Amino acid sequence: MRAIRLTHWKTFPELQEIERPTPGPGEVLLKVAGAGACHSDVSLFADFDENTGVAGLNPPYTLGHENSGWVEEVGDGVTGFRKGDAYLVFGPTGCGHCAACSRGEETYCENAATLPAQGIGLGRDGGMAEYVAVPAGHLIPLGDADPVAAAPLADAALTPYHAIKLALPNLDKGGATALVIGLGGLGQIAVQILKALTGATVIATDTKQAAMDAARERGAIVVAGGEGQAERIREAAGGHGIDAVFDFVGATPTIKLAQSVVAVGGRIQVVGIAGGTVEWSFFTAPYESVIANSYWGSVADLHDVVAMYRAGQIVPDVETFTLDQALDAYHLLQDGKLSARAVITPNA
Repeated sequence: MRAIRLTHWKTFPELQEIERPTPGPGEVLLKVAGAGACHSDVSLFADFDENTGVAGLNPPYTLGHENSGWVEEVGDGVTGFRKGDAYLVFGPTGCGHCAACSRGEETYCENAATLPAQGIGLGRDGGMAEYVAVPAGHLIPLGDADPVAAAPLADAALTPYHAIKLALPNLDKGGATALVIGLGGLGQIAVQILKALTGATVIATDTKQAAMDAARERGAIVVAGGEGQAERIREAAGGHGIDAVFDFVGATPTIKLAQSVVAVGGRIQVVGIAGGTVEWSFFTAPYESVIANSYWGSVADLHDVVAMYRAGQIVPDVETFTLDQALDAYHLLQDGKLSARAVITPNA
């Protein structure tokens, strides 16, 4: 079969011919419906190397950690699956036996530093291929929902959903306000999740007009970046601080923006991994405000995400590419020329 492979550190991926995987004990072989191209993949082939400090990412392997597909074959000990049924794949793979993994929070595996891979498409062969083998417990049924459009939900919706769930106590009140910084794929879905789960006034900010227009259509109050940005955000919040801020960029300037607008007792959830750093002072930080980070989400969270997708509460923006076009999609992603999530459809 054909697959998009990361062959060496700091090397652009290649389309190669490899053997079709065979599902091992406890695994299911999926015929891939869709595989999302994520900025994390760009970091893998453009920025990371053996000195990055993250275990289990050594090439070679097939990319693709946002995956959906149809059941093709099951391994030993697997029951309850019917050939042709559509599923979404939970990507993280932990040790399977620590406290975090027992809760389905494999992103926070206590033994991550010793694992041979961090996830499907992250050290272990992923879904940028015609077929992918995954643990049976990592599959969430999609029913009759479109599996191609669902593929990005495995990260682009799971990650903001988990971050928002952590901040729900801050938004569970009358007059609550939420701010979304960065309106790429995750930020757009975050606006939808906030509108569906809370009664908060949702404010969104970015520098790209098309992204701001899309957020406005989804019910957000939009504030453009630039001079006076913090003041205009506070004005949109009725002159008050923001109860929950979600930074989907994670650069030093966006974290500073979040700190400048968060309310007393508010929460800043840093989701983006642009490498920003935080400066903090007792005398300038609003009292009892919290800065936290989060990474991906749990398998239980992904079941919730799929339920929202099937109910029409989450509609990801996607642009499809064939497997022959996958490398073009990565070039467009790397150059910032995509306005939607690129989804590779190996079996279109």
